[in-house]
Amino acid sequence: MDLVDLIVEKRFLGQEFLTWLWWKSEERGGSVELPGQGDITVVFEKHMLLESGEGESTEKIVCTGLQAELQEARTGLRMGKKLEQARIVIGHNDYEYSFTLAAALMEFRNVRLPKTETTENDKSDSPEEIEGMTLERIYLFEELIKLVNALFKMFLDVRLCAAWRDELQKIRGWVAKSAEVG
Repeated sequence: MDLVDLIVEKRFLGQEFLTWLWWKSEERGGSVELPGQGDITVVFEKHMLLESGEGESTEKIVCTGLQAELQEARTGLRMGKKLEQARIVIGHNDYEYSFTLAAALMEFRNVRLPKTETTENDKSDSPEEIEGMTLERIYLFEELIKLVNALFKMFLDVRLCAAWRDELQKIRGWVAKSAEVG
């Protein structure tokens, strides 16, 4: 099996993760408890891409709007479409990260790192200050990756054990309920 076949075969895991994370973020009103780190905020907003089918018969639906207006995406889930891409905002330790996560490769797109005092005043010509700003941006990006990895580990801990059946029932109930509300 080559790498492309492996990616296609396992892409469902990223799709399930995004759906689980969306549900988890709404379970406690945008707050998700990360083991050992406390609560972080996770909000899905503005843009989602859902897919169904495979190969040439793939259908894609792009849903845009505010968080509360993502009813079309919820309806797509109810119809069996898979969440392939989502715009997410994560808040942690007074920092706010905004990014799009593509499920198939767990690829970060359109990342907006938090504004800091250093990046607000980035008009320096000093090589040392430029290096400092660059290192700070690298640090912030690493922190975002750590947060998403911790969320993914949380998902895998549930997904790979018997508790997944109960969790899946809760997610299905959330999808059905949210479709009724709209």
